[in-house]
Amino acid sequence: MTEFRRNHGAGRGQRNKGFGGFIIRAVLFVVFLLILLFMLYSKITEFTGEGVTETISPVTTDSGDRFFLPSGSKGQLVHHTYYSLSYNEENEQADWVAYVLKKDELKIKNVKRAKRFKPDYAVKTKSAMHKDYTHSGYTRGHMAPAGDMAFNTEAMQESFLMSNMSPQLRGCNNGIWKELEEDVRDWAYDNKELIVVSGPLFTSENPKKIGKNQVAVPDAFFKVLLDITKPETKGIAFRIPNATSDVHLQEFAVSIDAIEEETNFDFFNLLLSEEEQEKLESSFDVSKWDFDKKRFNDRIKHWNKQ
Repeated sequence: MTEFRRNHGAGRGQRNKGFGGFIIRAVLFVVFLLILLFMLYSKITEFTGEGVTETISPVTTDSGDRFFLPSGSKGQLVHHTYYSLSYNEENEQADWVAYVLKKDELKIKNVKRAKRFKPDYAVKTKSAMHKDYTHSGYTRGHMAPAGDMAFNTEAMQESFLMSNMSPQLRGCNNGIWKELEEDVRDWAYDNKELIVVSGPLFTSENPKKIGKNQVAVPDAFFKVLLDITKPETKGIAFRIPNATSDVHLQEFAVSIDAIEEETNFDFFNLLLSEEEQEKLESSFDVSKWDFDKKRFNDRIKHWNKQ
């Protein structure tokens, strides 16, 4: 008796249909699981602050407003693409230069360093000139360092405008000021971004002046730093003498309030609430800022002797 042939076609189709349903259910399960994990991660980061770069309040707006700029200077406010300054015609230099230094910018390969210092034609009363410093015994000290502005050509060129310069003794410019600038770049990289404000300090009633335009020579310099990226916000300032120094950099650390008292500037009143200003400006903790020991040794052994 002949055995009937099995209907392989029908049986195969039913099995494929069942297998296909299993695949669909598996894919849906995986998608659901991924969504669940993403929601869980979002809750964790919201609680811990990890993985986010939320700040206390916006540093800038889409319209270009820069809320981190100091107030109190009577100089001309000048906005360049990558920094702003207040130009003091009497001293022929900026009262302060302010910008935001970002980790993403520091990760970009450096462009070639500019070679020419140029007048700042945005200054209505005309800025100091390159030749004002020539044979004066003072270097053209950047307030916004070229190293901070090395992420594109425009930023680099802007950093060489004469409105960004202040007379510095070589021992200061190539020594402790250089060390501070390099440490600041490390801190910006570690903290994702920093607000940086730098400027001259005058304690002499009649400061020395150089060049045809009578550029005033500062007695010291300040650099104010603010980290408002959560979860850990902090601030610190430095008061650096215009001289060669063998003293540890952290010995020159002061509160932001101390610089405000000396300059009569209010550094972050548009950015921070009164409560936030009290927390971040009234005190500082050097242990929260990693000072590079090798860099300090290089200053003592090599940089100060250049």
